[in-house]
Amino acid sequence: MRAHFEDSDGVGAIFPPMIYTAIALRCLGVADDDPEFIWAMKQLDDLMIDEEDALRLQPCFSPVWDTALSLIALADAGIPAEAEAVKWGVDWLLDREIRQPGDWSHSTPGIEPAGWCFEYRNGFYPDTDDTAMVLMAMARCNSQPFRHSPSASDTSVRAIRWLLAMQNSDGGWAAFDRDVDWPVLEKVPFADHNAMLDPSCPDITARVMEALGHFGYRAGEPAVDRGIEFLRRTQLADCGWPGRWGVNYLYGTWQVLQGLRAIGFPMNDPMVRRAVGWLQRVQQSTGAWGESCASYEDARLAGIGTATASQTAWALLGLIAAGQADTPEVRAGIRWLLRTQSEDGGWQEHPFTGTGFPKVFYLKYHMYPLYFPLMALSRYANRDYPQHRTKEFSCVSR
Repeated sequence: MRAHFEDSDGVGAIFPPMIYTAIALRCLGVADDDPEFIWAMKQLDDLMIDEEDALRLQPCFSPVWDTALSLIALADAGIPAEAEAVKWGVDWLLDREIRQPGDWSHSTPGIEPAGWCFEYRNGFYPDTDDTAMVLMAMARCNSQPFRHSPSASDTSVRAIRWLLAMQNSDGGWAAFDRDVDWPVLEKVPFADHNAMLDPSCPDITARVMEALGHFGYRAGEPAVDRGIEFLRRTQLADCGWPGRWGVNYLYGTWQVLQGLRAIGFPMNDPMVRRAVGWLQRVQQSTGAWGESCASYEDARLAGIGTATASQTAWALLGLIAAGQADTPEVRAGIRWLLRTQSEDGGWQEHPFTGTGFPKVFYLKYHMYPLYFPLMALSRYANRDYPQHRTKEFSCVSR
């Protein structure tokens, strides 16, 4: 445990193990004024937000995730790679590549360390989700330093190889590890809200495939084809896909459609058409989409809930990826976004659309109703939604 303190903002850099750290140190007899205990409590204090008559506690910080998504949205909106904000963001991400072995190394020995974590510092736990998003941000920004710097090229090669090595036996990808999917462990009395496992899920599988697509990978290659078959198996009948890390079926379905598009999968395939039909059916009369966290408890509530900007953007991005940009449904969704935009350029969003542990707790990402609508509006404006695969990014060895 103490070894894990050395390269993270608290063990795991998230609230539950931060609490466990404080409890464990107290049980070991570490005094309140000991530097180690003071450090442990500071990690919790840093998560607190004091707002007038309320004190809220964040579960963690998400700077890598937010930076990568912001860069993608800026690229979609036509902000050039030479812009100061883009160069600064790219450099910030490159500096945070994780190069040390982590807990994932026990199940994936012999693989060169690479990847990115979710938080500021979490060296033992890079995750496939953030790594895929960072790689897409680098590729989408088309930044000259990234394209022509040998060190940046090495970074992309390492990260792609790491992602491929992290593919599970079932063809999918999970967040933090390989083949940690033994459901019997969830039966033990202390099972961490039934979320102690890390099984493959459609949203991350599709996001990794989307990242691979940016670097020239296509359907027909073994790793990609295994991922496609995993997605075929996990689609719900006459519906889309569940979202492990976002609420819920709107999140999963958007990401799968976008991931399939990126690897050149035929968008007239029956599983794609079923998903498109479902998105169209659950669109609200206002043109928006929304889904509540209750859909994790009751699948009959899939695609049903208060309209939100982020979920409307996900549905639009999925439909645009599936070739539906010039349809009444997409035009109605775009009009809803334009009609509900605030004067400051963002959107008001009160429901929680992020997922921590399904059925247990959910997350509000305050930038979701900003960069996702920006992506949707920009890609609708472009209509053709280019694949963004360039020769500069086809150098990653299979």
